[in-house]
Amino acid sequence: MARFVDLHPDNPQPRLLTQVVEALRDDALIAYPTDSGYALGCQLGNRDGRDRILRIRGLDDKHHFTLMCRDFAQLGQFVHVDNSAFRAIKAATPGPYTFILPATGEVPRRLMHPKKRTVGVRIPDHVLDQALLEELGEPMLTSTLILPGETEPRTLGWEIKEELDHVVDLVIEAGETPAEPTTVVDWSEGAPEVLRVGAGDPSRFE
Repeated sequence: MARFVDLHPDNPQPRLLTQVVEALRDDALIAYPTDSGYALGCQLGNRDGRDRILRIRGLDDKHHFTLMCRDFAQLGQFVHVDNSAFRAIKAATPGPYTFILPATGEVPRRLMHPKKRTVGVRIPDHVLDQALLEELGEPMLTSTLILPGETEPRTLGWEIKEELDHVVDLVIEAGETPAEPTTVVDWSEGAPEVLRVGAGDPSRFE
C-alpha cells in the first residue's frame, strides 16, 4: 500500500519533506503534484522505478523521460544547451515547459532516447517541487501521470492513492493542481520544434 503524505503547498513541512526524500533514496516511486498536473518520480539511479513508470503509463522504451531540475545551473549539467537555446530556455523557466536536448555524460544511458541520445529536462514553478529537489540535491527522473487511454494528467492525490495504491510507494497531496501537461519543445536539432502544446505558451518557440 502506498503511503499518503499531506504537505502544505506554500510551506512544506521540513520533517515530512525529509521523509519523502528518504523514501526516494530508498528507491521509492512517488506520485507528486507539479505546476502541470501530477507526475511519477524516482531517483535517477532507480532502475526499477524507471521500469515501473513505463508499466504504469503503458509506454515502451522509446519514451522520452524527463529530468526534473531545481534550476538552470543543474539543468546545464545534464544537457547540452547551445547559445540559441540558452536565452530562450532561461527566459521560459521555471515554468510548465519540457525541453528535449542532447544529454551529457551525466545522464545514465537507459534514461536517454535509444537512438537520439536525448533526454527531456524541466524546471518546475512549484514551491513543493523546488523544496523536494533542493532536499534531494539532484534532479528527479519524472514522467507526467497520464494513464493509458487518458489524455490529461491526474490532479487529485486521494484518487491516485485509490487507483495506484499497489503500484506506487508514496502519494503526495498538496492542494489544488492544474490539469494541463507541459508544453514540450524539442531543441535537439538546433532549432525549436513544439511537439506538444500544453500549459506553457508555445508562441515564443514557434
